[in-house]
Amino acid sequence: MNPTTVVSPRRGRHGRRTPLWIIALIAAVLGVVMAGTFFVLSGSNDDTPVIDAKPVGSIAGGLPGDWAAWGFTHTQNSADNDPSAQPALARQSTLQAQHIMGFGALNPEPAPGQFSWESLDKRVALIRQTKGVPMLTVCCAPDWMKGGAPGQTDWSHLNDAPTPQNFDAFADLAAKVAKRYPDVKYYVVWNEFKGFYNQSANRWDYEGYTTLYNKVYTALKKVNKDIKVGGPYMVVNSFASRSANASSELKGPWGAADRRALDAIKYWDKHKKGADFVAVDGSTQPEDRTVLTDEFAALGKFSAVTRWLRAETGLPVVWPEWYVEPEGAGWTVDRRNAVQAAAMIEFATSGASGALYWSPQGSPNCLGCLWDAGGAAMPALDLQQNFAKWFKPGTDLMNMTPSTPAVRVLASQQKLLAVNTTDQPLTATAGNVKLDLKPYEVRWIDR
Repeated sequence: MNPTTVVSPRRGRHGRRTPLWIIALIAAVLGVVMAGTFFVLSGSNDDTPVIDAKPVGSIAGGLPGDWAAWGFTHTQNSADNDPSAQPALARQSTLQAQHIMGFGALNPEPAPGQFSWESLDKRVALIRQTKGVPMLTVCCAPDWMKGGAPGQTDWSHLNDAPTPQNFDAFADLAAKVAKRYPDVKYYVVWNEFKGFYNQSANRWDYEGYTTLYNKVYTALKKVNKDIKVGGPYMVVNSFASRSANASSELKGPWGAADRRALDAIKYWDKHKKGADFVAVDGSTQPEDRTVLTDEFAALGKFSAVTRWLRAETGLPVVWPEWYVEPEGAGWTVDRRNAVQAAAMIEFATSGASGALYWSPQGSPNCLGCLWDAGGAAMPALDLQQNFAKWFKPGTDLMNMTPSTPAVRVLASQQKLLAVNTTDQPLTATAGNVKLDLKPYEVRWIDR
């Protein structure tokens, strides 16, 4: 990249989709901060394996509250439009995020003082009905707050930020949302700095975003001081090859983080009025579209960014969305599931407090959906629900040494998760546990 060229960083995948897929976010709840050192393990195909290992720490809640650390974000079409999927969602409580405008929610305040809550009410009711832990993403803004005409909604401008003179009005809207849904305790402010980019300076407008964040934070805390608020929901892009925007501070075999994202996070952290967690998103695939040959090694980005955030901010870390598959890769269901399971292990062992699947909903021929066209759970949903059930706050993790790095495992006294990261059958051991795995197999084993 020419150092003099001004290039806006790519926003998350949903930022490139049609505006009818209205913006997203989720934010995430907090809590699971890793205590201790954790290791990658392997597993067994015996029905009742004995885990011969000692605890090395536990997943501990970073904030008070009974919440599920793992889950997904609702998008444009969800189970409120597909009741057949609701039984699958209700099998296990997970974190479920929803934007206040967009991705299934219409404009909540089409004109000043005129409110329309029906669509958001419907989504919040769905989360309650399916035993989810609700989280609301305070995004996006009604048109009149960003230069549009009152009473009109132009979805092509969904990604526009409210104008500074309307920051207070947007914070007031956030407060009205909090009063309407008193059971919602988790909020993330805005989504990927949408509309906050300084083209002339080739950097994020972190001053403008932080001003908006502080107003929303203050408004939400006035409604209920126990509400947990997070930001800045920055997309942490990365580069695999030399780039003028690559950071020398945060890099590894997976590439180098975009320094502009790190600068924005640092500014927000220094100037915020307060925060209960820090939220970011990102993809293992680099901005320069250099395809990393080992998709499992690329997952190290998630661990590196999580650890950097914890050291930099001292806050619990939540990933409202994350991506692992190169566009057009055409992975099989098994390969995608194996990479996603290994990614979840990275989040857990690096101390992330939560990670939410950016959820494509059930549709024909969708191999990465949470449920199929008939409402049955797909592997992505099984993965989120199993993590929420078996690796929740307070879970002791067991230290086991794998016989091969090709198998990744996370183990507790109750459950062992093993992942074959190869396209070949594989036999591995960990302690006195033996496991024969099929290509790209993800296996959950009772203790």
